[in-house]
Amino acid sequence: MSALECSSSTPETGRAVTVRLAEVISALTYALDLTEGQRPGHTLRTALVAMRLGGELGFDAPTMGALYYAALLKDAGCSSNAARMAALFGTDDQSVKRDMRLVDWHDRWQLAMRTAKNCGVGRSPITRIQHFLRIARTPQMTREIIQARCERGAQIAVSLGFPIASSEAIAHVDEHWCGLGHPVGLAGDEIPMLSRVLLLAQTVEAFFTENGIDAAVAMARQRRATWFDPALVDRVVSWRRDKAWWASIADADRLDAAVVALEPGGLPEHASDDRLDAISYAFAAVIDAKTPFTYRHSTNVARYAVGVAQVLGANTQLSRDILRAGLLHDIGKLGVSNRILDKPGRLTEIERDEIKKHPVWTSQILERVPAFRHFADASSRHHERIDGKGYPWSLTGDHLDFTARVLATSDVYEALTADRPYRAGMSIEQVLGIMKPDRGKAFDPQIYDATIALAHDGTLARLASSADDAIERLRPQGAASPLRRLSAA
Repeated sequence: MSALECSSSTPETGRAVTVRLAEVISALTYALDLTEGQRPGHTLRTALVAMRLGGELGFDAPTMGALYYAALLKDAGCSSNAARMAALFGTDDQSVKRDMRLVDWHDRWQLAMRTAKNCGVGRSPITRIQHFLRIARTPQMTREIIQARCERGAQIAVSLGFPIASSEAIAHVDEHWCGLGHPVGLAGDEIPMLSRVLLLAQTVEAFFTENGIDAAVAMARQRRATWFDPALVDRVVSWRRDKAWWASIADADRLDAAVVALEPGGLPEHASDDRLDAISYAFAAVIDAKTPFTYRHSTNVARYAVGVAQVLGANTQLSRDILRAGLLHDIGKLGVSNRILDKPGRLTEIERDEIKKHPVWTSQILERVPAFRHFADASSRHHERIDGKGYPWSLTGDHLDFTARVLATSDVYEALTADRPYRAGMSIEQVLGIMKPDRGKAFDPQIYDATIALAHDGTLARLASSADDAIERLRPQGAASPLRRLSAA
């Protein structure tokens, strides 16, 4: 039996699938919650708060549409500052982000105490003090970290074809009413209205989820006219006794359906194949931005896997699924701390166990997306081996279809040949020395042979160059970013 014939997930040729854009984006927000350290469903609950505010404020249909997708993509740039957060604090970036979101930055004493609490968690007192002093001595640290996240998220919104108003809302989501926010320092009515709505919505959600309605309302009142637009705070405070509504947004079983049902417009917006590809590329960029050690990894793995699959006879539909599965195979790594991902030395057993969780999270996230569900298993099995000695499930070849096998081979080849901050990419001869002994053990022999052949003739190098073009499409063309445009104005 050929490698291609072992595929058990090849989609039916010519199948007609209707995919709602709102379903795809809302399902993928669980990955953003992972990397931002928020409770599962944070982004969706934020969207529900934001859409209620927008409705009560009388936003027209286009504005509600812009708000809807801005709320879902508000954290699309959050992985871009994860490595720096972990390095500065010496603590898991997700726990730092979750805890620091609850602090009032304008209260310098409270900020200092919360920062100290989050520095070097689990380490020696001296190490904790060193991290605290490094943060204190880093000028503009908060502004730079927020700017990296907001600008990247705004770029992704533009690249996916959402309104400029969505992009602007994301770019300025951390501006404060009093002018002491970031990254530009806009104040009052200078701040885009959608940014004001999002800031209040996401902060209210965080306090509500952690401590309940009363804590969320008390926080909004306390930060009225400093963080938040006073008129928006008054609206949210008026909801305090609407316990049925608060209970509804806390209902995890109905959360996804509730958000999809709020999609603005008369008819649901459907995602074309090209748009699903664009979404996959965008989230691959989110994944690879998490650590400098994996720059372009997801895009390269996807391109290599498609190249090998086509040589072995994969049809157009299977090739497209392999592309998307490759782009998203590491989406579960958004849940792994950068303290582990970026660690220069040998990992402890506990740290290795944490790394081994990422394929499980990949599977769980992709299972949520109807358009991606049929390749969720294959995408998440890229660390399995045909001899059953892989992880996390120790599956044998009988449980690994063609997509899983080609991704497993491409994943290792890319990791060995890519440049890393700590070493140059290996030559083909060096790769052969490492991979060849596992031909027929870790790697499907036919797929391994095709991969090495394409490496020798330069095809994989050309595919890596074409991956650069795909990444470039994630950047807005012909216009300044919303952040620069508004700050210049």
